[in-house]
Amino acid sequence: MLGYLMMNDTKLQELAAGFREALRHSVYLVRRLDADGDLSAAQLSTLKMLLDDGVRVGEIARNLGVRVPSATEQIIKLERAGLARREPDPADSRAVRVILTAEGRAAVESANQRRNAVMAELLGELTEQDREALAAALPVIDKINASLQN
Repeated sequence: MLGYLMMNDTKLQELAAGFREALRHSVYLVRRLDADGDLSAAQLSTLKMLLDDGVRVGEIARNLGVRVPSATEQIIKLERAGLARREPDPADSRAVRVILTAEGRAAVESANQRRNAVMAELLGELTEQDREALAAALPVIDKINASLQN
């Protein structure tokens, strides 16, 4: 039984390494998709975080993998561009939430359309079998992302 677990653990480690490497390359691909846009990949990522009810600066920093001062710098740039604004957090009067402006929402929608068009072109080069495999993997990837969010 222990031998099976060790073999299984090795396979899991290999799968984890392969998955992480694929994610790393995917991040590079998405950044290249943004190269022609007016906003950086980090700015677009920040704006996309704000799509619902906005988020606190600390959460933005965690999601970007930076410290709060760096996230604040990013937010200031977005505020100056009229794409985001800070307002008091209704759940905690000591905190602020960063929310999208109408211009910020339009910028996200425009970037999504541009990204989706480029990605659709790339996916169109795959076989139908490859596209089906990718579609089948998306719920699993969503499950992994959800577990990392918690």
